[in-house]
Amino acid sequence: MRVSRKIQIVESTKIDSTVDLNLMKPLLEKYKGKKGNLIPLLQGTQGLYGYVPKEAFVVISKETGAELSDMYGVATFYAQFRLNPVGKHIVKVCHGTACHVQNAPLITEALEEVLGIKDGETTEDKLFTLESVACLGCCSLAPVLMVGDNTYGKLDGKKSAKVIKEIRKSEKK
Repeated sequence: MRVSRKIQIVESTKIDSTVDLNLMKPLLEKYKGKKGNLIPLLQGTQGLYGYVPKEAFVVISKETGAELSDMYGVATFYAQFRLNPVGKHIVKVCHGTACHVQNAPLITEALEEVLGIKDGETTEDKLFTLESVACLGCCSLAPVLMVGDNTYGKLDGKKSAKVIKEIRKSEKK
């Protein structure tokens, strides 16, 4: 099974006033005039906001002279870049061969049900983002999911739902 990357590029020209573009000033200054600065600028921007806001693309374009279409091409080519806000907890479900044959699709379905979202989406409360990934490198624990730096293995639908419920419970404390 091939894991597809879902990208939603918002076509609206509406500016999000919650994005403080002043946070980018030190980053822009650091890479000003440096050759090959686009990827570090995008990485730094994502580090600031958790994703690369469309307003940031405009600022980077003005500061570097890079074309918006070229920047979007780079940002959509590399899986590391996000164009939409993500939840506090990113839930990654492995769909590599070992996990797939151990019913990883059922894990994803169970998580979609407990979270009330589809793969690639973020919960309304911005607490969780669900992602299918190609491999987490924990084949002996298949099927596996990761939340942040924590790995959970030998899962089934109930166990994966319990992981989410426990995180929700700890967030309410």
